This record gives sequence, C-alpha cells and structure tokens, in this order.
Amino acid sequence: MSAVTATATEFYDRFRKELGKAVVGQDEAIRLCAIALVAQGHVLLEGVPGTGKTLLAKTIARALALEYGRVQFTPDLLPADIVGTSVYDLQTRTFGLRRGPIFTNVLLADEINRAPAKVQSALLEAMEERGVTLEGEQLALPSPFLVLATQNPVEFEGTYPLPEAQQDRFLFKVRLDYPSADGEMEVLRRWESGIELRDPTRAGVEPVLGAADIEECRRLVGTVVLDEKIRRYIVDLAVATRNAPEIALGASTRAEVLLMLASRVAAAFDGSEFVTPDHVKALLAPAFRHRLLLRPEAEVSGQTPDSVLELVASRVVPPR
Repeated sequence: MSAVTATATEFYDRFRKELGKAVVGQDEAIRLCAIALVAQGHVLLEGVPGTGKTLLAKTIARALALEYGRVQFTPDLLPADIVGTSVYDLQTRTFGLRRGPIFTNVLLADEINRAPAKVQSALLEAMEERGVTLEGEQLALPSPFLVLATQNPVEFEGTYPLPEAQQDRFLFKVRLDYPSADGEMEVLRRWESGIELRDPTRAGVEPVLGAADIEECRRLVGTVVLDEKIRRYIVDLAVATRNAPEIALGASTRAEVLLMLASRVAAAFDGSEFVTPDHVKALLAPAFRHRLLLRPEAEVSGQTPDSVLELVASRVVPPR
C-alpha cells in the first residue's frame, strides 16, 4: 500500500500509469473514471463487446486496492439479487439480513439495460445517497463507492432502455471506441508476449493507491478555486440546453452540480489552482450527452447529443 499522494496530479498520474498496464487505447475513459471517482460520481460505459469495459472496472479496483463486485443484469434479475434480502435462520429461528453484491467499493453493473426498470431502480438510492433500505433498515454502503454500468449500443433485442431518472444519476456517459491501429497492435504484442490482459493481476497491475489517497485527493480538490463567472458559465450552458430548438429535454440542476464538481477535479489533475472555461467545455459532452432528449426532427436530420452540445457551447460566450 502506498503513502498518501502529495498532489492531485500525482494521484492521477499513478492511477493512469497503473491502469495502462492492462487497459490499452482508452486514455479518455481512464481519465473520466478517475474524475468520477474523486468527484463521487458514477459512470455509464457504452461500447461494443470487446472494448475493455469489464477489464477497466476490474483494473480500477485492483490499482486502488478496493473491493470489487459484479452483477450481470438479466431479464429475470430481482432487486433482492442486488441489494440483498432477509434470510430465516433455522437454528436461531430469527431473520437476518443477507447483504447483496452492492455492498462493495467498485460495482460493475454489467449490461444494465438488460434488466427491467424495477431492477434498475434498485440502484437509484444507492447511487444518490450511498446507502440502501433493506427490510426497513437504512444501511450505509462502503466508502468509496463507484458504480460502473455497461451497455451495448448496437444490440437492442431483449433490452430495456434506461429511464431518464436513472441516467441522470450518472456523472458521465463514456463511450469506449475501438483503440487506434497502434493501440490494437500493442494489444496483440502483449498477448503474444504472454501478458494476460483479461486479468489485471497477471497483466502486472499492482495496488499503488488506496482509500486514503482518494480522500486526500478529494481534500486537495476542495482547494481549487471556482470563480463566480465559471459557476455562471455552467448554469448558462445548462439553461442553453433547455432552450435549444434541437432539444426537447435539457440538462437538470443535478447535471450542473456534477459538472461543477467534475471540473474542479479536472483542474486539480491538471495542476491548476482554479477552474477555467476549458475544463468545463472538455467535460460538457460526457456530463450532458445522456441527459438530453433530442426532438424528432433533430434526430431525423442526423444530429446527435454530442453534435447538438457542440452547437450549444458555441452559442454561450465563455467568461474571460
């Protein structure tokens, strides 16, 4: 276990380098997951099979020496399979609580859109309040607590689209695309040399950080200056999504808060003492893309949430 890191930049550098031993060609996803972890947010990972979504989650837990749990979402899954239930003990003739897999530090909700809304909603309280209600009892979840949910963007048979309230709980929606040709060549070289990329431990990933490092990094992020003009800029961007002619449903107030927190973390990772408009703009798409509902005419014309957000950002003058 490492000593507590001295700066947020050092924290991110160690995190990035260690994950790079197993996860190749996903630098942006690694950075966004690091920001979400420190900002106490959650991440929705979207990508076709084989792009490293599960590996990313396992590697994060390994590098941070955190407990890892995985739930495979299926149509027959029940809420009790996630949060737990009460079990009758024949010997004591009493009921006891059996905690579900959600009681962990890093939870991989694999193929979250394959379970119906009743099961998806089991995560709502946990993601927002860091706790669950089990048999009428309020139970706190371990700290830190990070949900990494995955979904396949090209396979829709037998899936249940996430409701807007569920998507709004995620800080980021991260798209894992195929690595570049050079990145894929590196993957092949590592496999050929005997490096097992499916298993972070066999890939050489070591626990280089811990819960104390995360807490210290959060404390350091709290010293980053957020000017009133930047705060106004974030609000103006959110309001612009609500007024944009291409958008039927814009960003929520929660989206503004999470973007603000994430921007402070990004600034700290960059070694900056204050948040700049560039920090905000760089996180606008991953923070807002899953919260927007485009109008039918915008979709028919081929526009996407990302392209519309680019238009929205161009209409809002950043502070100087």
